[in-house]
Amino acid sequence: MNYEKLAALLFPNVDKSPEEYEAMFPIRDLPEGAKVTRLGPSPTGFIHLGNLFGAFADERLAHQSGGVFYLRIEDTDDKRFVEGAVEIIINSLRFFGINFDEGATIDGEMGAYGSYTQSQRGPIYQCFAKKLVSEGKAYPCFLTEEEIAEIRAQQEANKENPGIYGKWAKNRNLSLEDIEEKLSQGLPYVIRLKSDGDMSLPEDQIKRFEVEDAIRGTLNMPCNDQDTVILKANGIPTYHFAHAIDDHLMRTTHVVRGAEWLPSLPIHVELFEKLGWQPPIYCHTAQLMKIGEDGNKRKLSKRHDPELSLDYYRKLGYHPAAVREYLLTILNSNFEEWRIANPDADIDEFEFTTEKMSNSGALFDLNKLNDVSKDVLLKISASDLYDFLKSWSDEFKPELAPVFENRQYLERILDIGRAEAKPRKDHIYAQQMIENICYFFDDMFKIEDEMPAEAADDVAVIIGKYLESYNHADTQEEWFNKIRDIGTELGYAAKPKDFKKHPEEYKGHVGHVSTAIRIALMGRQQSPDVWEIQQILGEERTRARLSKFA
Repeated sequence: MNYEKLAALLFPNVDKSPEEYEAMFPIRDLPEGAKVTRLGPSPTGFIHLGNLFGAFADERLAHQSGGVFYLRIEDTDDKRFVEGAVEIIINSLRFFGINFDEGATIDGEMGAYGSYTQSQRGPIYQCFAKKLVSEGKAYPCFLTEEEIAEIRAQQEANKENPGIYGKWAKNRNLSLEDIEEKLSQGLPYVIRLKSDGDMSLPEDQIKRFEVEDAIRGTLNMPCNDQDTVILKANGIPTYHFAHAIDDHLMRTTHVVRGAEWLPSLPIHVELFEKLGWQPPIYCHTAQLMKIGEDGNKRKLSKRHDPELSLDYYRKLGYHPAAVREYLLTILNSNFEEWRIANPDADIDEFEFTTEKMSNSGALFDLNKLNDVSKDVLLKISASDLYDFLKSWSDEFKPELAPVFENRQYLERILDIGRAEAKPRKDHIYAQQMIENICYFFDDMFKIEDEMPAEAADDVAVIIGKYLESYNHADTQEEWFNKIRDIGTELGYAAKPKDFKKHPEEYKGHVGHVSTAIRIALMGRQQSPDVWEIQQILGEERTRARLSKFA
């Protein structure tokens, strides 16, 4: 077979050589040890937690080493393309603090290694497919869908592994004349890689290879034995082929991706080998898992778990700093220990490493995220929380605009109890924060809880006496003494323990009295300190609310 002639026949329009592309995209001038990483999402319109999980690892590895992190849009599957998806990807990742040095942007592309959109790189893929054909490492395959289905049926009947390989690769050894004849008939074809493996051999004779995974260590796997498609009939490359070429020419050093790609690793290693290139270091992350209703771990599912979508966190208003902090707890096993030792350090000071990444299922726990969020938001100033809340509201809850009319008022509300020796950790995410503080705004105020049964018959009397004695200038101690005096006057124990010991002697205790006042003011049995809330509400609003119960 004259492979050079075959390559020229199949790719008459390829006008550049592999050497020219190598020169166009030279080895990057970076410090020793600098890592080049990439995120390569498909524009399907769904950006999920796994993308962010991987992107965070990519970003840390690159930026901590003085390297480059770029965004590549892998849109070779036009059936899955969704209009506007690229903008969704970029905006979602930017919201969570993922910033790229190169690649696709809202306004075009930046960087010297583009295009960073695979659908724009067709001539490059054609060039390297031609190279493989010219070296006898790839071939045109004219098998129809019907013929492939028939092969699959025979394999199933014979209980053989499915695929195009060995004796089933019926076009692998066509003569040049046969190929020319089929081309003259206008028959469609794909380009397949000539695999080196042979799955018809006994298991102990199957060729194997070893590769170092930065997370999982040495992997020993069977060599690829499938004649994998590298160019589809329409000339568009498969993911396998495109990623190998792009990662090489963009000089990617580390590829962070999910464990679901492990079965494809033999194909990718063989592609790099046949193209004569050193493969990047692969880092196969653990799959994101959760505890299911049956108490067992299971993979997070797009269909069943809304928390897989990044939209879930944006719409609820999780602060990006909280999400980043939580992701580090499941990305690196030593992060929580580091945080305890460095409670006030910037998250970027933590040394992220692949060695501390789990190679088994990474357990995602929404409750733990909420706990982490409480700690993170406690360290964010009321002024910055105001800005974050307003930004979230402008995008997702514009009807809340009146809440933000008085900045000083809202900042005081957001700061309640946060400066104490044991600070309150009330804030989790934007929507929950608004729900927590809505009673400060007359338009959203409502009575949510019932009065305590012990004080239900005395509510009007309690509130009436409270209004009579109310002085907005009272200190917190003076304020509480008045409540206690009202309670004892009406037959309530001054201390809860007294009521507990002798319930027959009292209607209730002072806590029941203060709860009646709390509900009249806030509509809830549970809230921060009533005295502090009154100071923020102001005397006029405080009296107005109480008067409705007197």
